[in-house]
Amino acid sequence: MRTLFWLIFIAALAFGGWFAWVLLIPVEPAAQTFVMLHPGYSTRRIAFELKSAGVIRSEQAFILWRYFRHSRSLKAGEYLFDKPANTIDVQKRLRRGDVYFHTVVVPEGFTMFDIARAVEAAGLGPAQDFLKEAQTDTALIAQIAPNAPSLEGYLFPDTYEFSRMMTMHEMAEAMVKQFRQVARQVGLISATTGQTSEAAPSSPSSIHIVPESDVERTVVMASIIEKETAIADERPLVASVYYNRLAKKIALDADPSIIYAELLAGTYAGALHHDDMRFNSPYNTYTHAGLPPGPIGNPGKSALDAAMHPAQSDYYYFVADAAGHHRFARTMEEHNKNVAAYRKAMRGQ
Repeated sequence: MRTLFWLIFIAALAFGGWFAWVLLIPVEPAAQTFVMLHPGYSTRRIAFELKSAGVIRSEQAFILWRYFRHSRSLKAGEYLFDKPANTIDVQKRLRRGDVYFHTVVVPEGFTMFDIARAVEAAGLGPAQDFLKEAQTDTALIAQIAPNAPSLEGYLFPDTYEFSRMMTMHEMAEAMVKQFRQVARQVGLISATTGQTSEAAPSSPSSIHIVPESDVERTVVMASIIEKETAIADERPLVASVYYNRLAKKIALDADPSIIYAELLAGTYAGALHHDDMRFNSPYNTYTHAGLPPGPIGNPGKSALDAAMHPAQSDYYYFVADAAGHHRFARTMEEHNKNVAAYRKAMRGQ
């Protein structure tokens, strides 16, 4: 009887020592280790995934500790393990839902094609999946832009943190939500209802191009402004040029609109040539008067503000000055001189 007692005691002591070792001694991952735990995984499946990834020493110890400390549920998601941690620490992380987020940077002016590539580069899924979402899920903006052909223009430029558990719909929804927030800040839509603002955007002279209820036209204009200049101080002047041209029914002649037309058609080769000016598309503002049927990129706050509050000017033309800015002109004669000066400056570089 005494022998049996000692055998049991030694076995218990050995088990306790083993349990303490596998539970308390940290495991150091061989490298950055990502583990994806999907919704619906049982504790046993979670333990298996962690053990297979080399994050814990024992599935059984993980399950036992979970049984002894059964409190909050373990959260699904993608986890990064890159530092030594013991089983207790791992379970604490899973209870907190300390999931890994992928950073997606959307600069001002990015198109939905650019954003789709950024989503893919961040490891969040195929670019084509996000692009399909951006091209079809216009229900996300139906309240503020019922005629929008896609989410282009409403995927607000910002830095986003997304998890791999999020769907493409949820990512696009987050960008649209950010657009709504900024649009309220600049007075484009109402802060209370999400509908269009009662405050009419100002316009040069007596021109009133953008109706107070028309978010879509403002966003289209802002997208062109965004593409034409990165200089915030110039944007109201650029806006005035385009509003003046619209008022006189002069074609906008915006090169970025042709690039976007070719992006939609899948034919853009990375540079524009003279023949591209005749590209057959309603987005081509050389061959089609007025604004294009939708935004040609996603404008930031400064461009939206410029589209709502253009400078008052009598300019109808502008061209780059080879120093990162633009020269504005009232007449074609002035514009031609500015173009000649630009070409001369470029030859001298």
